[in-house]
Amino acid sequence: MQTRVAVLAKSLVLTLLFGALFSGMAQAAAVLPDFALLAKKLKPAVVNISTSKNIAPQKRHPGTDPFQEYFEKFFEAPRQHAQKQRNLGSGFIISEDGYLITNNHVVSGADEIKVKLSDGREFKGEVKGRDEKLDIALVRIEAKGNLPVAPLGDSDKTEVGEWVMAIGNPFGLGQTVTAGIVSAQGRVIGSGPYDDYIQTDASINPGNSGGPLFNTKGEVIGINTAILASGQGIGFAIPVNMAKAILPQLKETGKVVRAWLGVSVQPVTQELAKSFGLEGERGALVAEVLPNSPAEKSGLKEGDIILEFDGHPIREMAELPRTVAVTPVGKKVSVLVQRDNRQETVSVVVEKLKEGDSVEEGTVDGDRLGLKVMELTPEKAQQMRLQVDKGVVVTDVQTDSLAERAGMQQGDLIREINGVRILTLADYTKAVAAVKKGSYLKVRLQRGRSLLYVAIPVE
Repeated sequence: MQTRVAVLAKSLVLTLLFGALFSGMAQAAAVLPDFALLAKKLKPAVVNISTSKNIAPQKRHPGTDPFQEYFEKFFEAPRQHAQKQRNLGSGFIISEDGYLITNNHVVSGADEIKVKLSDGREFKGEVKGRDEKLDIALVRIEAKGNLPVAPLGDSDKTEVGEWVMAIGNPFGLGQTVTAGIVSAQGRVIGSGPYDDYIQTDASINPGNSGGPLFNTKGEVIGINTAILASGQGIGFAIPVNMAKAILPQLKETGKVVRAWLGVSVQPVTQELAKSFGLEGERGALVAEVLPNSPAEKSGLKEGDIILEFDGHPIREMAELPRTVAVTPVGKKVSVLVQRDNRQETVSVVVEKLKEGDSVEEGTVDGDRLGLKVMELTPEKAQQMRLQVDKGVVVTDVQTDSLAERAGMQQGDLIREINGVRILTLADYTKAVAAVKKGSYLKVRLQRGRSLLYVAIPVE
């Protein structure tokens, strides 16, 4: 009897264990997206793009090789013809009347653009607008009937870890589907002033450029654009919201007009935040206000930390150029700044970014005590190619000193300390002596053509 009870008990335990196992597997399967269904639904809206560009033959300078000239004339050598440079990429249709998005580098300089749909149809493509800074191009094809469309999602709602799917034309092999997750956001890879890439481990290869990155709802959240040669399995996509912001301009005028503020900014380090009386490392520190810029006209000052621009929080320096760029030209916006240990609001009317104007630029951090300095002379100023002939110059930075750790360098010109103008060695000595132990020296300096702030903790 006891043996029978034991057997029944073991059987019940095994049943419960297997039941829990299969239930967990069923739940896991339910969480995974149906990539087959997504691919079947979305592939018709994805296109393969092939371009060609005529390359003129190189002209040989006469007289450089007389023997070659003789043989060519004697044997009537055929004349060189123009060669074609070909390029492959991807894109996706965004409207039933034939507008599609791809990367600018896919179609840039092309003499001929061919767009092939998933059903085999081919059309001639025409570039209707381009934006080199974002690497986005708007192309149009003439097709009879309504075309399949890839719906545009909201990339601001994308989260790290969520499933994504890429469709494109890698290596010219035809439509290929790959899947992975969003592995990071806000990536800056040095490709331009508005870097803000979605990083994914969904396989992206040459030929995928311009193709869509979909979420599990079947919405485009990114435009596959870049890969790192040294980073296998890592791809980068432009957030679709950045494209959506400029599409009306591309469609109407073929180009993008951006707003301009006119400041040079730097990141806010922990030391700088404390020296400016700010809680946490956030915002963009204004190191320089450009002459005759919207920033100067509005009263923005060097030393202001921009915390919000037009209602958008500026969590880190790189967010300011992107936020300013998508602001309508001529709009009056409110800018929340940290100034003199308190927060103030400044009204700015942004202007058009013209050729020759720089986008809001970032500079590097720096500074700390452990310095040797000298008073600037006209001869030294000329040698350093400075436009000023008064001030204090750093001649040496002690190894492992506070100044070196903070990033100060030989040749830095100290302009201000804690808001006090520094023109002589006496100014410098007095300003340093006035700082109490446990506080910070807030130094404004010039390095080359850049102006920047550094914060030195006084021990």
